[in-house]
Amino acid sequence: MPTSKENKSTVVKQFRRNQLDTGSAEVQIALLTARINELTQHVQAHKKDKHSRHGLIQMVENRKRLLKYLERERPEPYKKLITELKLRK
Repeated sequence: MPTSKENKSTVVKQFRRNQLDTGSAEVQIALLTARINELTQHVQAHKKDKHSRHGLIQMVENRKRLLKYLERERPEPYKKLITELKLRK
């Protein structure tokens, strides 16, 4: 089930840098995290759905790449983001 438009807009509003921001690394990571959480539930319920599992792995790798970029370029927002999304311990 894809993320609804309302859920996307609330995530964008929460993590954007300014009023017009919809594509910053922070927003992309937050949106990917929401999609990963939804798809994880689907994959757990449908263990033989290999295509969805492959898509999930691709999303996780994409999020990992964006997190590395954010950590390298802007360390303070990176720390704030991982605590808000509860990604790292």
